[in-house]
Amino acid sequence: MSIRAVLLTLAVLINLPALAQQAELDDATVAERTEAISQTLRCVVCQNQSIADSNATLAEDMRRLVEARVRAGNSDDDVRAYMQERYGDFVLMSPPVKPETWLLWFGPLLFVGGGLIWFFTSARGARDDLDEDDEA
Repeated sequence: MSIRAVLLTLAVLINLPALAQQAELDDATVAERTEAISQTLRCVVCQNQSIADSNATLAEDMRRLVEARVRAGNSDDDVRAYMQERYGDFVLMSPPVKPETWLLWFGPLLFVGGGLIWFFTSARGARDDLDEDDEA
């Protein structure tokens, strides 16, 4: 046996685990994972739909990108992290709670709270005006 054959055999044996990880995913698995991931990503054009539900051209491109990342062997979390890095926290249907997204999470609550404070302050002022008119 020549040295060349031994080295070739050794190289193949060393790389077998890497080749096993690169096993081709079947189309049903890819489609299922792509759909599941697409449901958790927001269309940046429509802003109220996931990329799975949107008909926007950008959403189609994003779905293709998700599918390509799944076929490349990325995990679901890796794909979401890639999309978040590329499009920002807003692309996630459930963005993380962190200082940069506090306004997104707590802004509506602050808006409603401010409205209630204004309403009760205005109502108290109107009642006080009525009481002063009754005394006069």
